[in-house]
Order: sequence, then C-alpha cells, then structure tokens
Amino acid sequence: MGGAITDVAGVKVGHFTETRRPTGCTVILTEEGAVAGVDVRGAAPGTRETELLDPSNLVEQVHAVLLSGGSVFGLEAATGVVRWLEEKGIGFPAGPATVPIVPAAILFDLDHGDHHIRPDAAAGHAACAAATSLPPAEGSVGAGTGATVGKLFGAARAMKGGIGTASVKLGQITVGAIVAVNAVGDVVDPASGRVLAGARDTAEGRERIGTVDSILRGDLPAILQAGMATTIGVVATDATLTKAQARRLAQVAHDGLARTINPVHTMWDGDTIFALATGKSGQAGNMTVLSVMAAEAMAAAVLRAVLHAQAIAGPGVPQLPTASDFD
Repeated sequence: MGGAITDVAGVKVGHFTETRRPTGCTVILTEEGAVAGVDVRGAAPGTRETELLDPSNLVEQVHAVLLSGGSVFGLEAATGVVRWLEEKGIGFPAGPATVPIVPAAILFDLDHGDHHIRPDAAAGHAACAAATSLPPAEGSVGAGTGATVGKLFGAARAMKGGIGTASVKLGQITVGAIVAVNAVGDVVDPASGRVLAGARDTAEGRERIGTVDSILRGDLPAILQAGMATTIGVVATDATLTKAQARRLAQVAHDGLARTINPVHTMWDGDTIFALATGKSGQAGNMTVLSVMAAEAMAAAVLRAVLHAQAIAGPGVPQLPTASDFD
C-alpha cells in the first residue's frame, strides 16, 4: 500500500532531523483546524494536551499534532509549533489572544549518542517551516530518526525502526496514517507472519529470533528498563467527524499496530495514536468503513517505517541493521 497522510486534504507534514545525534520531530499541521481524538494504549506514555481531546471538554479542533523523539524533554518542541502557529495568527480565540492547540506525544531515543541533545522549541518551529502537502520522507527522519525495534533483549540486539506513512481512498473519502515505530516488539508482516525487523540472536547476528516465541519459551532478559520504547502516530481523514467519532477512529487505528507489532502496548511502550478529521470531503462517512481504512493505513505505515529505515552512524550510536540489510 502506498500513499501518504498528506493525501488527506487539509494536512501538511514537516520533519526536523537532528544532525548531531539520531533524534528529531515531526509535525502534522492542520492550519484550518481539525476535529481530534486520541487513544493511549501503552503503559509508559509521554503526552501533552491529550485531556483536551476528551469529547466532554471545550475545544473542538486542533491546529497541529507533534510527534517527537527525546523522551519527555522532546515535548518542548511543541512550544515551537505553538509559536509558529501564533506567528501565522492560527489558534483558538481566547480573550485578547489566539491560542494554538497542539497535542503531542514522544518516544524514547535517549540511548543513542549524547542524550542532552533532543528536539527543542527551535526544532518544532523548523518542522513547521518545512511542512508541505507533498508526501513526507520516510525511514530515519523526523521523529523516526532514532527509533529502533525488537528491544526486549537490549539495544545491541535490536534493529532500526523509523517513520512511515500510507493512505487508503474509498469513493470521496481518504484516510491516511503516519507513525514513528520505536517498539519493544518486532515488526511483523501480517500477510506472511514473517518478522521484518526485530530482536536478533546476538549483537552481530542476522537471525531474527521472534520476540514472542522467545517469551513463550521462557527466554527472558534479566532486566529491561521501563519506558525505553513507544510507537506514536496519527491517523487522519477528510471525512466529517465529531470528537467522539475521532476518538473512536484513534482507538481502531491501534488495530493496525496490533497486526504489525508483536508484542505491542507493553509496559515499556507508551503507544499513542491521535486521530484528525479535516472535513474537507464534506462527507460524514461510515464509521465501520472508516475504521477498516484507518487500521489498514496504520498497518501499512508501520511496515513502511521499517522498510524505509536507514542505518545511522555517529559517536555512541550502535550500528544496528535495517530490514533492507537482510532482505
């Protein structure tokens, strides 16, 4: 499956990729506003403004969503997104001010290089300045720069993750997804059951051992530090949705993660999916159909994230293989 989340009218994407160590951030801009929802399934999340998206709360639309590396420190990049939107006069009218609404989520990539280097407000601002409606770059860019997968047995036996995007169009309605894949689990092709990227037998090994098979054999690591992973993403549509429907779309988009990441939603992942509805098609859509489209687009985006991943070099950066190195 091809396409990109930018196939959805009203959506732009911009990356900032840090050159000093593998990290970065990605902004999904909806400058004219989009109804939004969110669903957090992982047990170690790092998020911003997610409570605002509850259907019972006031604000109906958001103006951007930020996905960032840098663990909790990376949430600072959202400040730069807010500043960029304010400079454009975009936001929620609040008394004398116009307040941009920018939810965000982060992943953990501090174990590559100097962990004091992480996306900041300048990085978020730069991602906005780079945003376009063209198909975004995939692989080791933006929020996916420092992403890795198959980490149950430690970073040395993992493989490179990344960021991917895909879309599905049916009639007048398009659903797209973008996801930064940084999972404890393996990425598995649901069509064949084959592990594309995941835990390996040794740090130098080329055999992908299958994390779930290892767990079921009782082959477990002595220790795994909590909060060392997380897959974060956005599903977007040009259909017209309510906030409650947007939250539901975010929930079912996790089905795409469950089809392609195994195990998923672990105690060490903070898996978070946002949903955006721009309404640009003028069509309400059918929630069952939209749900199928969202899960399919998200699953395809996960696969593309690892298939487009590139090796990253630098001081203190493990030389992890990519899926393309093996196949």
